[in-house]
Amino acid sequence: MSKTEKHGGNLRQASQTSGIPQDRLIDFSASINPLGFPPWLRPLVSAQVSNLSHYPDSEAKELVKALATHHQIESDQIIVGNGASELLYLLPQVLEHKRLLVPVPSYTDYISMAKVTGLPIDTLPLLAKNEFRLDICQLASMLQDDHLVILGHPNNPTGKLCDAEALRELVLGHPQNYFVVDESFIDFASPEHSLHRQRPANLIIVQSMTKSWAIPGLRLGYALADQNVIIAMRHLRPDWSVNTIAQAVGIRALQDCEFLIRTRNYVRQQRLDLFSQLKSIHGLSPLSGDANFLLVRIDHPTLDAATLTRKLLTQGIVIRCCDNFQGLDNRYFRVAVRTVEEQQQLCDGLRTCLQSKRTKKGRKTPAIMFQGTGSNAGKSILTAALCRILQQNGVSVAPFKAQNMSLNSCVTFQGDEMGRAQVLQAQACRLDADVRMNPVLLKPCSATGSQVIVNGKVTETMHFMDYAKRRQEIFGQVQQCYDSLASEHQVMVLEGAGSPAEINLKQCDIVNMNMARYAAAKVLLVGDIDRGGVFAAFVGTMELLNEWERQLVSGFVINRFRGDANLLGNALDLTSTHTGKPFFGIVPYLQNLGLPEEDSVDFKDGIFDRDTNPDAELDIALIDLPHISNFTDFDALRIEPDVNLRRVCHVDDLGQPDAVILPGSKNVMADLNYLDSSQLGGAIKHLATKTTEIVGICGGYQLLGNTIADPFAIESHGKTCSGLGLLPLETTLERQKTMTNCRATHLPSNCKLSGYEIHHGNSDDTNLQPLIERQDSATIGGCHPAHRQIWGTYLHGVFDADPFRRWFLDRLRQRKELNPLKTVQAVYDLEPALDRLADHVRAAIDMDRIYQVLDL
Repeated sequence: MSKTEKHGGNLRQASQTSGIPQDRLIDFSASINPLGFPPWLRPLVSAQVSNLSHYPDSEAKELVKALATHHQIESDQIIVGNGASELLYLLPQVLEHKRLLVPVPSYTDYISMAKVTGLPIDTLPLLAKNEFRLDICQLASMLQDDHLVILGHPNNPTGKLCDAEALRELVLGHPQNYFVVDESFIDFASPEHSLHRQRPANLIIVQSMTKSWAIPGLRLGYALADQNVIIAMRHLRPDWSVNTIAQAVGIRALQDCEFLIRTRNYVRQQRLDLFSQLKSIHGLSPLSGDANFLLVRIDHPTLDAATLTRKLLTQGIVIRCCDNFQGLDNRYFRVAVRTVEEQQQLCDGLRTCLQSKRTKKGRKTPAIMFQGTGSNAGKSILTAALCRILQQNGVSVAPFKAQNMSLNSCVTFQGDEMGRAQVLQAQACRLDADVRMNPVLLKPCSATGSQVIVNGKVTETMHFMDYAKRRQEIFGQVQQCYDSLASEHQVMVLEGAGSPAEINLKQCDIVNMNMARYAAAKVLLVGDIDRGGVFAAFVGTMELLNEWERQLVSGFVINRFRGDANLLGNALDLTSTHTGKPFFGIVPYLQNLGLPEEDSVDFKDGIFDRDTNPDAELDIALIDLPHISNFTDFDALRIEPDVNLRRVCHVDDLGQPDAVILPGSKNVMADLNYLDSSQLGGAIKHLATKTTEIVGICGGYQLLGNTIADPFAIESHGKTCSGLGLLPLETTLERQKTMTNCRATHLPSNCKLSGYEIHHGNSDDTNLQPLIERQDSATIGGCHPAHRQIWGTYLHGVFDADPFRRWFLDRLRQRKELNPLKTVQAVYDLEPALDRLADHVRAAIDMDRIYQVLDL
């Protein structure tokens, strides 16, 4: 029987048999690390390409030295080989024993290596009633002076560790025998079980590095033995047995203890989960194990393991039939530990084959996810576009972003706070905003801290490091929100944050690849070509991803392309060749998008400066506060034909505008200091004595007042500060945050308004002239009783109402002795912009391929 047939895990053969492409098969037959290889491996291998023109070190001296340091032994007690199998086949040739004693079932190569050298074989049957555990006393009773003993620790295919201390005593008590212990799977178990510490002279340990580091294609293993054994093995081993790349990878692997710890923790949890699921399936009896696989017995009247293997293969699932292991019959198969989603697919497939009732829910809602090569690549807008496209196609779709960091937020009809971008995406789906679409919102209030909002409610303000420690705890709530929302829709469109390749943040990730894995989402990586370096960004991102993360990526999308696509030449093909991923489309740059931006990145980058209208009759200055929030409150002003809305950062740029707007702020105390130190505060107070209208929205409203007190240290150390003194308003920052979606009336114009309030401040406006009144008669805005051109409100979205916005602008016109226009000049409506965006993206993206990856 060939090695391929013996192991039954060759994907090429499985693909040919089933007709399913290899990349769509789930391989439970290969017992390698379910996390894949570590992220440093790809760049390391790439860096070694230049060394391929040189012969490798025939003795792998640097690797041997690294192994000696790792195991705290001398270099002359170590030999490396082209996989553990090469070393196993050398041992019978150098050890002077006449017979082999091997427990069965065990790795079939143990018997094969003895047959190659003509060594007679004695077997010690491991009993099913003892769950195939090795009985050391029984082994001792069979042991003869001429026996070479070989066993697995953990054993393959049973996954069982033996009693290490009892085995050590047996070895010490029989110095005339050599004992070969194969620890190829020891990295998946607890390291204290290894026998390499204080190794007896007649004990030889063989270990494969291909399993734990997921590099079976490189072939790398080593043995620990006494010097005379190592010398004899080196004489027989071919020169240049271990190639240059394998040596470099081995040296680097020994430095990465953290990866093995993470692997063990992951494998332990997944193994327990898999065991529990298999045990719940009628007709299956899994054996508990200590490695990264489980041995399972099938007890079914008409199905054996071989038939089950064929049935599962039709579903794209490959398992290891174990009927060729001596000591096992046609009832046994082995399955490797894999990811949560893959194990669920396996168990669902087994239930189907065995006609067992499901105890777990079926497949997850089809999902696709936009992640970026960096921040501001266009993920939010493309998410909104795809949501609208699918909605137009009659698909029930919802957006989702696990965690958003933004000072641009909204309040839902239920009074919950969530990111502005997800509100827009909900509108693209023609859904009401739902906090489940954005369970976690981080609102930065300093360089190192953020207000943390979970499920729409403020929890506390945390330092980023403290939040990182609690992120996995919060992830459970994120998953509940996702499952609840996804159960109500046919497709989910997810958005990531920043880049999945931010390796300093990946361990605590809950918004990129970990979320994609949980949702079983197909990932499209978005790159902004307008910034330059997009192909390097695609390749670099892929190089820094773990293997399991790479497998989640379905392809690339180029965003914001200008010019002729033919200019890209063969760049797409070269990138796809290098990464193995296709391009789903090239989205041209869309001028005058007409949709709110997700956060202040574009605002701080000067998007208002690029879109100014210098010939307009009205000049409105928007003060760029360091902690500006909800800057999209003023998007509606930008579409007015008679308005030039400009961002002001420096006092020299303020000039003599017709109106000055102080926007919302996440830290009014810090921004008050900024206004003072920048001299903008003084300049605004000077303009207030002229004809300039001074407007404050939310935090800007508080800044216009006399005092701001912070007794609960919400934004400071409990101090009270003097405001600009332009309104007789006293504000106290309270622990409880006001969050409400409301309708209101602007009293002087009788214009109807709608929007939302988000603020910690409670302002005493007794001495103000009431200006804006909610439906419940509460005042949420007022003006100076003597200088009515100075006013403010807590209502976000006040300028979204077309009639009021025109009333406000006409008053500015009259103050400049310009004729009022009286009628609405521009309609602020996002619906046409969303439809335009959908048409634009639909024409640029391969929608057939998107439907294909969604399996719709």
